[in-house]
Amino acid sequence: MEHPKKTMDELARKSPDQLKEAEKHPIIVILDDVRSMHNVGSAFRTCDAFAVEALHLCGYTPAPPHRDIHKTALGATETVTWKNFTTTLDAVQDAKANGYKVYAAEQAHNSISLHDFHWPKEKTALVFGNEVEGVNDEVLSMVDGCIEIPQWGAKHSLNISVALGVVLWELVKP
Repeated sequence: MEHPKKTMDELARKSPDQLKEAEKHPIIVILDDVRSMHNVGSAFRTCDAFAVEALHLCGYTPAPPHRDIHKTALGATETVTWKNFTTTLDAVQDAKANGYKVYAAEQAHNSISLHDFHWPKEKTALVFGNEVEGVNDEVLSMVDGCIEIPQWGAKHSLNISVALGVVLWELVKP
């Protein structure tokens, strides 16, 4: 059986302007010293897919405009609200000052399994760390908790873009 591709009209996709004005999930994604432009572009695309409120790029996390970010983001830099912060601590403090609960996606002592985390649909900021070092220890001392993705393989780590997609899906799924 042949499955023809749907046109943009058939997919009922919103324009970038419509997306900027559309209702968002009350979630801010905070990237803590993420080094890869491809991971940043993927984060933009994932934040767009799950209609998060904003993406905060911290420390030496690269920011648009850049060819490699745009290549992976596929236009999501135009549909996702984003902001730069000098440090991740600044972003966490800003989120808390604006009434957000802040959680790090990190394997840590007393972390909550993503399977057991019940998002109450309140203002939430999620911190995702550096590809090698994870979330900075100073940042971990400031968060309201850590969410851990259960894993059964030998590596016990996921690429940040994969982890971001897994956590956001679990939080916003119907």
